[in-house]
Amino acid sequence: MGYDIERFVGYVNEGLLCSICRDVLEDPLQAPCEHAFCTACIHGWLVHHSNCPEDRQVIDVALLRPLYRYMKNDLNRLQLHCRNREFGCEMVCSLESIDRHERECEYSQIPCSNAGCTVQIERRNLDGHLAVCEYRSRECPNGCGYTILSAEDTQHNCVAELRTELELLRSEMICRVEEAKHEMESRLDSQRRHMVQKESILQNEIEELKSQISRLMSDVCSLMAAERQHRQELEQAELEKREL
Repeated sequence: MGYDIERFVGYVNEGLLCSICRDVLEDPLQAPCEHAFCTACIHGWLVHHSNCPEDRQVIDVALLRPLYRYMKNDLNRLQLHCRNREFGCEMVCSLESIDRHERECEYSQIPCSNAGCTVQIERRNLDGHLAVCEYRSRECPNGCGYTILSAEDTQHNCVAELRTELELLRSEMICRVEEAKHEMESRLDSQRRHMVQKESILQNEIEELKSQISRLMSDVCSLMAAERQHRQELEQAELEKREL
């Protein structure tokens, strides 16, 4: 849908009106036959039709093009009233800048930012509404630190809230202690298994060393016996030599 022609100041050229909704073009597109339409209007038309609504020439979405530059410039220069005119806004500005103005207009109806509040309020009155809104949140004036809504003032009990908070903290602490305990036990089990594995490896290495020492001692004894035998043979040879 286009911009309501009643919002515009002065004469609006016929060529700047949508051929479907007959309002001033919004986000315009142009067909090869040079008829112009609002984007939303022509897309909706082509869902059920395959021709131009003005001259019945065949058109397709792929054939639609942006408005000629000179027509776009003429469109952007049109002057119109803010849509919040009925609420008191007297701003008149160009079509090119109307969206920016309306996003910031003090007379725009916006929702209250407090959760649960359904009130629509003018932007300029929002601060005043927030100060008295029954859904506004604030900290308990008695010092318990609990955030309350005005609607809950009569039900708020500092002692009960603090007791609930204390129970939550206690439960959280117990959970954390249990988690830390399980983690430490897991680490100790892992270290214990590692130590057992290391002990087994060291024990095997010790047994291997003992076996090597035993073999060395056996070799040494054999060498000493051979040396004694050799010495005896030398002595015997020396005696035989003397006798000769």
